[in-house]
Amino acid sequence: MLCDIIPTHTVAVWLLETIYKALDMLGLKHDKTTEEVIYVAVIVLIALAIGWVLKLAIVWLVRKIIAVKRPNTAALLTQYHVFTRTSRVIPPLVILTLLPFAFTSTSKLLDICERLLWAYTIIVFTIAVTSIVTLAWVGYNNKRNTRNLPLNGVLNTIVGVIWIISAIVVVSVIIDKSPAMLLTGLGAFAAALMLVFKDSILGFVAGIQLSQNDMLRVGDWIVVPSTIANGIVVDVSLSAVKVQNWDNTIVTLPPYTLISTSFQNWRGMTESGCRQIARSILVDANSILPLASDKTDELVARYPLLKPWVDKTRAAGHDTFDPGLATVNGSLETNLGLLRAYLCAYLLQSPSFDHNNQILVRTLAPTPEGVPLQIWAYTSTTAFTAYEAIQSALFEHIIAVAPDFGLEIYNEESGKDAISTVTVDMLPPSSASTTDSSTQTNAKQ
Repeated sequence: MLCDIIPTHTVAVWLLETIYKALDMLGLKHDKTTEEVIYVAVIVLIALAIGWVLKLAIVWLVRKIIAVKRPNTAALLTQYHVFTRTSRVIPPLVILTLLPFAFTSTSKLLDICERLLWAYTIIVFTIAVTSIVTLAWVGYNNKRNTRNLPLNGVLNTIVGVIWIISAIVVVSVIIDKSPAMLLTGLGAFAAALMLVFKDSILGFVAGIQLSQNDMLRVGDWIVVPSTIANGIVVDVSLSAVKVQNWDNTIVTLPPYTLISTSFQNWRGMTESGCRQIARSILVDANSILPLASDKTDELVARYPLLKPWVDKTRAAGHDTFDPGLATVNGSLETNLGLLRAYLCAYLLQSPSFDHNNQILVRTLAPTPEGVPLQIWAYTSTTAFTAYEAIQSALFEHIIAVAPDFGLEIYNEESGKDAISTVTVDMLPPSSASTTDSSTQTNAKQ
């Protein structure tokens, strides 16, 4: 007992004498029960006062010393309420040291009160320990975890183990049995405990795998195809992974889901500083024609970016194909081949595209709708808005210049096109001729 360690006999005797004198002054009888109740009330008030004074003193000390030298540490101490939680340990300890003097050693009420106080002391001590452990872990995580690995699951596991040990000790104190006996009894309920804590166990194992293999970090943009998760990871704990989607909704996933199924992590794209464009546009196959030399000269005059490649190709006497990553590839034989060369040159001269990665303009397998012309390039930024703006501007430019090369972009006929065709067919021959002549005149203008 604490009364054997801390010399409190003098204090207890003084308190009892004071109570006797107070009863005499009030003219009350010296009843044993009244004296015990008053004594317990006094020591409880004294214990609370001591705890409150010590907390104020420590807080004042922190503000005067730690807040000046280590402001970040002081902020964390305040944020996690370390002083408030640790100061709660003092009142029950004071009560435990003074309480035995109010009762006889064989009192059953004393035994019950001491057990309850010890249980309370263990609980508040556990709260204080977990707050200190959390504070130490957060400090370590902020300084050493430079890769933002999901380590909260480890902290949750440590806190959980502390609370399990605390619960076993509290129960053993209340029932006055050895903790070893409780642990032996818990072995029989191992299967039930595994079922109850299944999610926590799976989450702990998944958290270790995610951290060890560096599969996930706080701040990563992930996409989980089997769920609606598509956004930034904001928190990873023992039982949940929180993802903030683009619409600011929060999706919560069990960590084990990321281990048992596949998911896409865009961290590599973000760290590389560039983002891929791999999009196709359909060209009408009927508009792909051989290219005459005079038409090539006309297009070179209109688009000077083509001149170096055209001169080099003509000097070589055949189409040249450079195997480099960022080169001009195309052909002088067709208008589509020349457009490919122009688009490569356009991408190489634009600062919006990264020239250290693959740049390619190619045709894919023909489809009933036309020949897909694919742009394979990387933007020099990963910012979402800038990326979409660059990609949109590129394909708008392709649609705008394609007619100059004699190419038509495929566009499926709509109801409006059908109505226009029917209207022309229903006109008399003379009117139809006039309409066709007007259309040709307007086209020339």
